[in-house]
Amino acid sequence: MPRHNPKTRILYALPLLVPGLVMAGEVTLTGEGTVRYEPDSARLKFTASAEHELPRKATEQVSSMMEQWREGISDYLPQLQEYSDASVNLYSRTLPSENRDKEPQKRAVASQTISFSISDLSLLNPVLQQAQALGLNYNLGPHQFFHSDETQLEQEALALALADAKSRCEFVAKQMDQSCGDVVSININGGHRPMPMMMSAEARGADSISSVGEREISASVNATFELD
Repeated sequence: MPRHNPKTRILYALPLLVPGLVMAGEVTLTGEGTVRYEPDSARLKFTASAEHELPRKATEQVSSMMEQWREGISDYLPQLQEYSDASVNLYSRTLPSENRDKEPQKRAVASQTISFSISDLSLLNPVLQQAQALGLNYNLGPHQFFHSDETQLEQEALALALADAKSRCEFVAKQMDQSCGDVVSININGGHRPMPMMMSAEARGADSISSVGEREISASVNATFELD
């Protein structure tokens, strides 16, 4: 009975395995996309507040400020979205006393909050001027500005990231004398939220605003492609 040489069996098997290893190939890479834009809307909040020894007097002062506010913005009120001024607060605070023998004085503090959003930033300066004239408290920062269609901007950034991943795959494949094939897997990174950039000097000023500065939305994907 003839005996088989083990080395011969290994040599026969190699030609069957090597071609499969050479032909199969994948590449995993990252694609990135960024869209820059300027906000076209803002969310605003103002507070009318007054302080007096008598709660009734503090409340009356706030009511007077609110009447003047509503009258001053009457021309703009139809354009103020999600408008609300129903948030009212009344509390008392104790004044610090240097003399321990005297009974601490108490003051009543009344406040009323106004909140709304605008989709036309040309209304911003007239509204701010009215608030300043009445002494309303407010804080205006980058986080209060946004774009009315940020979902569309996020999709544009994602489309750019996908195109970037495809372009990189084609570049890598070309360098290896191959072509970029089907997508094996893809992972879309979360986030895509707008990142505020530096606000302009006008936007930081208290008197008027002419520009709120530029922002950007970024997206990235991790994709694996076949190499043909």
